Amino acid sequence: MELDHRDFLNSPPVKTVRFGGTVVETLAKHKLGDSRDYELLKHQLADPEIKDAQIINWLQEFRSCVTQLTKDHEQLIYTILRVPWVGRSPAVVEEYMVFLSNLVSAQTVYLCACLKMVVSHFTPKRVTICEGGVDISDSDDEDENLPRNFNQCHQALQLITRYVPSTSRFLMPILTDNFPFVQKSSTTLECYAHNLLRVTMYIPSLRRDVLEVIIGKMLKLDVSAARSDIEEAEENAALSQRAEVRPEEGLFDMVTTDVPCRAAVMAHPVADRLDTLMAVMMAYIKDACHVDGSLHVERTKDLYRDVLNVFDKLILPTHASAHVQYTLFYLCSFRVALAEAFLDHLWKILQSPSQPAVLRQAAAGYLGSFLARAKFIPVLTVRACLDLLLSWIHCYIDSQDSSGRQACCDISLHGPFYTACQAVFYTLIFRHRAMLENNMKKGLEYLQSLNLERVVMCQLNPLKVCLPSVTSMFAAITRTYQVVFCYTIIERNNRHVLPVVRSSAGGDSVTTNTNPLDSFFPFDPYLLKRYTGPLFIFWDVVMKPDKKGSREDEDDFLCGETPQTEGIVGMTPSSYDSSLHSPSCVGSPPLTFQRP
Repeated sequence: MELDHRDFLNSPPVKTVRFGGTVVETLAKHKLGDSRDYELLKHQLADPEIKDAQIINWLQEFRSCVTQLTKDHEQLIYTILRVPWVGRSPAVVEEYMVFLSNLVSAQTVYLCACLKMVVSHFTPKRVTICEGGVDISDSDDEDENLPRNFNQCHQALQLITRYVPSTSRFLMPILTDNFPFVQKSSTTLECYAHNLLRVTMYIPSLRRDVLEVIIGKMLKLDVSAARSDIEEAEENAALSQRAEVRPEEGLFDMVTTDVPCRAAVMAHPVADRLDTLMAVMMAYIKDACHVDGSLHVERTKDLYRDVLNVFDKLILPTHASAHVQYTLFYLCSFRVALAEAFLDHLWKILQSPSQPAVLRQAAAGYLGSFLARAKFIPVLTVRACLDLLLSWIHCYIDSQDSSGRQACCDISLHGPFYTACQAVFYTLIFRHRAMLENNMKKGLEYLQSLNLERVVMCQLNPLKVCLPSVTSMFAAITRTYQVVFCYTIIERNNRHVLPVVRSSAGGDSVTTNTNPLDSFFPFDPYLLKRYTGPLFIFWDVVMKPDKKGSREDEDDFLCGETPQTEGIVGMTPSSYDSSLHSPSCVGSPPLTFQRP
């Protein structure tokens, strides 16, 4: 009898080989104290070789007496929930989903158990090869049917949600608790993150919590992979690859440049896992904001609010994350209004005395880095932000001058002030050319109007605590355009730098703290391979002034200091339709690269 063409809701049970009585009879005997058939039933359900016809037969019988399956029979229910139904014939899948619907409707006590069972299928099953009683392999199953399997899981979740409206309240803790450990394979993490994001498409109330869970895991990976370690791993991998290819040069006239960049694997294992999750997140952001290839404004605003909430809660307080913040960078690139809203949000945090100083300083770092690096921010917006920053800085200087006390260079007291100054210097380093290129005269008049000389010369002495690289570049640029002369102050500061003695097990060491603000620039170049921030401004010249700031060295730097502005990477439209999947599993976006 063909299973694929049966009416499973109305047709009689399929005849199969089985032992014991019917489910109703078995439950009645169990209630009277005779558990032999009951245990036999559980044993048959747990058989790993159970056939499709047997599963269908059992499920139909269980549906006919679902009201009797109370808490007393939870071990039996748990056995049914362990039956391997995902990936089986459509007949089994349909019957199983009907059973789940009936069960959660009649016995809500099993709701969480059903949800846990479905969520457990959000990652591919592991394959363990046992030889001589020893597990020698434990890897992800590269199953080409994963999209179909995941589809079935989401259909089951949607059915449960339809019958139990409060499902979302119980589902989120389960999704959080079942997130794979971050040291799991890229495939496992990719599948689970993809499926979590897909849940938000039909339970939108969970989106903010889901984003928080995924971004939290991504941050753990991000801070575990230092930029220097990633760069070193990539350099070593490139050297090894060249060494392997070199002996065979000339043997084959073959071009391999057609290998898709998206399939490239990061040499650093932690960075590779992060790269995979970032690609999934970027695909989701694009899909959530676009309908038929066009930007949907309201959807984009809603997603922006959710991502910004997670930014405030997790990303902003995390020091030295290098890549996760690009989720917001990418989202803001869709519309200038979003970028301006993000800048306004950072500005409010920076100038708010009620915020902790560490968050105000972090906001200033994000503000300066975003203004400097995001090519999609127009010059008018950059100037408006500089006007706000400089106005606040001058007011701060005024308050110190009018206090009657001798102002001193104290980071613990004036940290937000110093980070605001550094944000201004950093922004001008990257964006001064754009301000001057259309009308040099008006551009210079604008720079003069900022009264940067007062900032540099004030008693708080911001040049003393800013990063030396920022100070040197800012000094060279402002001297070239005769806006400010900083070298006298830099030389004086260098003479007064006090060494720091650090004690350790190996003895005392004398060092100089070159980063007293403990500052970092969140939108420094993106190192991962599967995605690079769109419309990103690169800097390709290393500043090499001597301590005296000689004009000759300064001109060498300035002759080639134009920032690159062609580092644009396009993302092709992708979809969360399960028919689209990456070579590893599902959900990663197809990417095209355009290197400068």
